[in-house]
Amino acid sequence: MPRKLPHETAIQLIAFLGGLPAVVVCLFLLWFGGWTAKVQWTLSILVVSIWIGCVIALRNRVVFPMQTLTNLLAALREGDYSLRSRRARREDSLGQVMREVNALSETLLIGRREAAEATALLRAVMAEIAVAVFTFDDEGHLRLINRTGTELLGKPESELLGHGAKEIGLDQCLEGEPSRILTQQFPGRAGGRWGLRRTAFREGGRPHQLLVLADLSQPLREEERAAWQRLIRVLGHELNNSLAPIHSIAESLVTLLHRPLTQRSGDWEQDVEGGLEVIASRAEALSRFMSGYSKLARLPAPAIRECEIEPLIQHAAALEVRLPVAVHPGKPITLPLDSDQMSQALINLIRNGADATLETGGGVDVGWKVEEAFVEIFVDDGGHGLTNTTNLFVPFFTTKPQGSGIGLVLGRQIIEAHAGSLVLMNRPDGKQGCRAVVRLPLADESSGIERDRARSSGIERTAAVPSLPDPSSRGRS
Repeated sequence: MPRKLPHETAIQLIAFLGGLPAVVVCLFLLWFGGWTAKVQWTLSILVVSIWIGCVIALRNRVVFPMQTLTNLLAALREGDYSLRSRRARREDSLGQVMREVNALSETLLIGRREAAEATALLRAVMAEIAVAVFTFDDEGHLRLINRTGTELLGKPESELLGHGAKEIGLDQCLEGEPSRILTQQFPGRAGGRWGLRRTAFREGGRPHQLLVLADLSQPLREEERAAWQRLIRVLGHELNNSLAPIHSIAESLVTLLHRPLTQRSGDWEQDVEGGLEVIASRAEALSRFMSGYSKLARLPAPAIRECEIEPLIQHAAALEVRLPVAVHPGKPITLPLDSDQMSQALINLIRNGADATLETGGGVDVGWKVEEAFVEIFVDDGGHGLTNTTNLFVPFFTTKPQGSGIGLVLGRQIIEAHAGSLVLMNRPDGKQGCRAVVRLPLADESSGIERDRARSSGIERTAAVPSLPDPSSRGRS
């Protein structure tokens, strides 16, 4: 049988040839068996008609389901998932095929509905989001823009789509580092600072770039204003604490000195001396406060270099002479650190531990261990432990009579500048006291992180003004 015959023709030919021998034998016996002409013609027409009818019925039985299946698949290819087959019976193999095609249509219909809903949600988000979103193809032509983007460029979408990045003034955004702070003026907005994020993706097999621009000017101004307000509240609170008694005592001394000698009490000189001592004490406290704040606000960027942990800790422990400090050596390790700043942080932690332990007696334990990609330095004291951790890292909060309230804040600032963290907790070994844990990365991440931060901001790193709370919400002794 030729292979080039259509499928339905081949099925029809096979059926025709399959019945041909029986029909020939039947006709031979009928015409040569002594039957009358009427019987011969009647039976011959009947046999041939049934034979041809069965061949045609077999052809239709094969062709019609194939045509139905073809129509269903064509509809799926065209995106029409509403057509269903009515021949999806469970008792035959053809019905199983139709049921599977119907199930596929239902699955694709649900998937398209969900995709349409997700696309509608994405379009709504892109239209309402307060950042500008752009998409460029591999030739640098704009293919997608949201409403904020059109407002930023000061033109409608129809005048922007299809144009090159240089034509619409975004060519610099497609060059350089993919994540950075950009200072640029756009037609639809005044000049300011913009957070730029750029990433690559593929659509239709072609590379595209997604560009996102977020206006940082307003949030930065609001944060700056809030920081200044917090700073002024704290400074005003501390200045009033010192100036109010100075003013009151000064007025009392002026009144006392204006009295005639005969009206002054016998110990008026001691009163004057005591008042001047209070004024000097409050002035000294105010000077310490301003000096401590200046130290926090002017912490320089760390000068990173390779440094061994053990000598650093031994040196910090040796400076505490009021009680014994036991050093428990761990694995010898070298880290990229600013040794001077890290020493200052460790000295503050050990001093705080010693201050707490002096009240109860005992000593301070210092050690370190390697945990995965980090080094953990711990400082254990034998004090009363932690009861309230709310104000631990609040600048100028202290429970010590002569404390400045900047030791822990300064230490955490130094450690975070090295991409580390500082945590205070009650001792996990069940003993009385507190544990300070300094966690520093093993790899050269501290300097890299600081360089990235400085490069992304476009300025040299300086210590940020700490977030100061409302002075009315904290205590100070």
